[in-house]
Amino acid sequence: MTRIVVFAKAPLAGFAKTRLIPALGAEGAAALARQMLSHTLEQALAAAPQAVELCMSPAPSDPAWQGVALPPAVERSNQVDGDLDTRMGLAMERSLAQWQGPVLLIGSDCPALTAKYITEAGRQLEQHDAVLLPADDGGYVLIGLQAPCPEVFTGMVWSTQGVAAETLRRLADFRLRVWLGPTLQDIVEPADLVHLPDPMSPVFK
Repeated sequence: MTRIVVFAKAPLAGFAKTRLIPALGAEGAAALARQMLSHTLEQALAAAPQAVELCMSPAPSDPAWQGVALPPAVERSNQVDGDLDTRMGLAMERSLAQWQGPVLLIGSDCPALTAKYITEAGRQLEQHDAVLLPADDGGYVLIGLQAPCPEVFTGMVWSTQGVAAETLRRLADFRLRVWLGPTLQDIVEPADLVHLPDPMSPVFK
């Protein structure tokens, strides 16, 4: 079975979804972050009920997480200190070592990432060395690996249009068999809010 690691910040005003603050305000951006995290965990659990972990920033014991309802089936871990390269790379490496099986690493910026996509990515990862679901902004919403490959994360220039392409290039350099899934819509910038699904949209428009 493929393990799913959800990588997320606490949905705290001024800390999460900060690029949406100009459109929603700090409290509105935090409320959307909480709703999107809940959606992501719900979809991950639907895809793999016994194998979902939330890798948290700050640590699970931090007061920032007080009042955030998390499903009891979700395991909890903390992100290490460091830049995004280090945090993502070590989260993937640790999970692969502990789980001793393939791992999917996903964020909580994509309401379009449903259990259907996650399940298919897990199925494809059983037949490939790596899987990737690109985002329409040039990044990606999901990456999966069969074995550690820290070079995929190290030195990446994040939040740019070339992230997915550069990741695919690096995977190709290691001659890994890669499954590339469909491109999905992230909700990161104010212009992205028009793509929120109907259950979320009325609250934030």
